[in-house]
Amino acid sequence: MRVLRLAFVILLAIVLIGVALANRQMVTVNLFPAQFGQYLGGTWSLTMPAFIAFLLVVMFGVVIGLIWEWLREAGMRAELSRRAAELARLEREVGHLRPARAGKQDEVLAILDTASTKPAGAGSTAVVPAAGR
Repeated sequence: MRVLRLAFVILLAIVLIGVALANRQMVTVNLFPAQFGQYLGGTWSLTMPAFIAFLLVVMFGVVIGLIWEWLREAGMRAELSRRAAELARLEREVGHLRPARAGKQDEVLAILDTASTKPAGAGSTAVVPAAGR
């Protein structure tokens, strides 16, 4: 997987360098239409190489897309939080019900139930019957 990722990054770098070399001419980017210049106080324009303008537009689109998706998924994140709280509440409830239920079982089932809820390595030892007895 690392090799594929590295190959993709190298290929992307080659393509971006090719685009940059092919579009080195200077372009003027107007931030507002010329008619608004008199109301905004001056000319709002930048002169830059064409490839920089292209990369800025792509980066702007990526940022807008990330913000859009973050806002779209806000409801999903809230639902996930509600479900996690409900799961924690139900696990606490089941944990409180186990000891009450264990008293009504016979002794063997109660021992098995407490052994299954005890964390691994918490002092539990396995008893192996001796051969020949």
